[in-house]
Amino acid sequence: MLKMTAAGLFVTDMEKMVSFYRDVMGMDTDWDASPNAELSSGDMRLIMFGRNDFEDMTSRTYSYPAGMNGTVELAFDVPVFEDVDTEFKRVVEAGAKPVLSPVTEPWGQRTSYVADPEGNLIEIGSFGRQGPES
Repeated sequence: MLKMTAAGLFVTDMEKMVSFYRDVMGMDTDWDASPNAELSSGDMRLIMFGRNDFEDMTSRTYSYPAGMNGTVELAFDVPVFEDVDTEFKRVVEAGAKPVLSPVTEPWGQRTSYVADPEGNLIEIGSFGRQGPES
């Protein structure tokens, strides 16, 4: 049986992206300015590859969506609904681009979307209960 343990992003500005995911999204890393970066959150790893390095490695040129990259989403879960609002506000104030303000969906999830500095979508959501103040 397959087990997913990591996701990869192809990035243009490695330093900016490592800083964003480390400082804004709270992921752990010991990146040393090498061509690839690995970050982690719990058991999940996010591996970043330079876009030019990947093209050199595969001897191919790829085209990428300009602006908002709707072809990938990274999801971050928080324990309760109120945390979705708190984290959305925090990451936007720290430089993420707001895409969808927090909303409670009919299927019982509170969710929101932001974009990282290169336009990749990040979901901040919770299937947890509403807090005692609700």
